Amino acid sequence: MKPFLEELLRDHPIITDGAWGTQIQNLGLQAGACPDEWNLENPEAIGKVARSYVEAGSRIILTNTFGASRLMLDRHGLADKAAAINRAGAEISCRAAKDKAYVFGSIGPTGKLLFTGEIGETELSEGFEEQAMALAEGGVHGIVIETMSELDEAKLALRAARKTGLPVVVSMVYDSGQEYDRTMMGTTPEEAAQQLMNEGADVIGANCGMGIEFILTVCKRLRAVTDLPVWIKPNAGLPEYVNGKVIYNITAAQFATYAVKVREAGANFIGGCCGTSPDFIRELKVSLGKKGQ
Repeated sequence: MKPFLEELLRDHPIITDGAWGTQIQNLGLQAGACPDEWNLENPEAIGKVARSYVEAGSRIILTNTFGASRLMLDRHGLADKAAAINRAGAEISCRAAKDKAYVFGSIGPTGKLLFTGEIGETELSEGFEEQAMALAEGGVHGIVIETMSELDEAKLALRAARKTGLPVVVSMVYDSGQEYDRTMMGTTPEEAAQQLMNEGADVIGANCGMGIEFILTVCKRLRAVTDLPVWIKPNAGLPEYVNGKVIYNITAAQFATYAVKVREAGANFIGGCCGTSPDFIRELKVSLGKKGQ
């Protein structure tokens, strides 16, 4: 284990942050617009989101770069700004974190599938490497490859991120199968854990998916097959559409209660994904006994 992670985990579980997309939308991002572009066009708003999680008690916050690979940004005509957007996202979160939190750079899926031949390994790898290096240049302490459904894509992202020399988390999304314990591509937690360990991941985990009430089993299964730290960031339950808006059915207090079980199942890093907010982080601090953080 890298010394930085070993030192950090002496007082685990580590509380991470919550959702970014909805927080940015609350500050005025229009539907269909590119949230990552705000790193350059509206850094004050992105800094406000980052600070809100630091102030709530997150010991690790992410960067507003989930969709900032060259391949994703190309949909908005922003591919040539990929490096600048990622560096800016890292710098914004690092300024917000100061000496109160650490920053892990977020790398999400590209939206293109290897198994269909839609894209090749070389193009994917180059895009991930550009993103990871820019995040490292911006000052992040680690990289989080998150919300991955295709294991081969996750492994390419991991190989690219490892070139930075920083700790790398790889987090898959399990939202398929009768028990919601498989990725969209049918990968089980055990299969993902074994292959990601073989590729040199420093931390493995699960995020997004069907909600915190469904992720407990996945966490237990990951812990059963690995000695690596486990990263868990579930959604706030299942979304519902009410009057044209997406509403999540788990409150911050309920989420925090479930999080205790997730900790007992072996999670070392706990935070939230879709539907969560700084209020959820404040509740996590109380439920997980981290009031002094």
